[in-house]
Amino acid sequence: MVLAAASVSSLPLHAAAAAEDLCVGLVTDLHYADKPTSGSRHYRETLGKLEEAALQFERDQPAFVVELGDFIDAADAVETEQKYLRTINQKFSAICDSRHYVLGNHCVDTLKKEEFLGGVGQEKSYYSFDQGDYHFVVLDSCFRSDGVAYERKNFKWTDANIPAAELDWLADDLATTQKHVVVFAHQRVDVNNHYGVRNNAEVRNVLESSGKVKAVFQGHSHKNDLNDINGIHYCTLVAMVEGSGAENNGYSALRLAADGTIRLTGFRNQRDRDFS
Repeated sequence: MVLAAASVSSLPLHAAAAAEDLCVGLVTDLHYADKPTSGSRHYRETLGKLEEAALQFERDQPAFVVELGDFIDAADAVETEQKYLRTINQKFSAICDSRHYVLGNHCVDTLKKEEFLGGVGQEKSYYSFDQGDYHFVVLDSCFRSDGVAYERKNFKWTDANIPAAELDWLADDLATTQKHVVVFAHQRVDVNNHYGVRNNAEVRNVLESSGKVKAVFQGHSHKNDLNDINGIHYCTLVAMVEGSGAENNGYSALRLAADGTIRLTGFRNQRDRDFS
């Protein structure tokens, strides 16, 4: 199903974004699968919703796009899951040459991490990179509390953790940059409920101690949310899979200015955000 492009566009506040602003395309919780609708999750419609987002990103020309986790939904067999991944990634890959994938719990429900990463052509599950005036961090919270990595239904989705080795890496990584920092995550770092990383307080302490992190963009709970904690904006984005039809789509364009100002332009069900 091909959905028409959104009739709504950026608000006037964002329309005249400075030419030097860095643009990033964001999507999350696509949960693509070739299987019937379950509750509010319309798995097959993700393909059409992503096509609509692609048309908007073609206009915005982002420097890169980020998928914030749960790219695919669970399958009964590895071969079926890999087919889901090939199908949705073919659409996603066509949007932009530079892409980043955050691991979500559904990404590794049937697959191993190396199988998912191999399928999308990404070397690591957590890493950092620089672009313009910003330093970007991709986190992986798909670890059990005993440090074992998620794979092939060996975990409970409520037991999400960032292990000690990754926290040490994060602290060292943040210490080496002098740029503004933006973090991408799947499981939430700002809440203590079942959507949150269990050691979220430790993670936030590392982020806050650096004095450089401007914002964290995350998914997982499928609804718009925003928490400001000790100077860091924790912005949760809507899931693309939720609801039927174009009117229930959700995606966004992130614009980052050299002075640290961040503007999120949301489309369809995604809300706009403006951080200074």
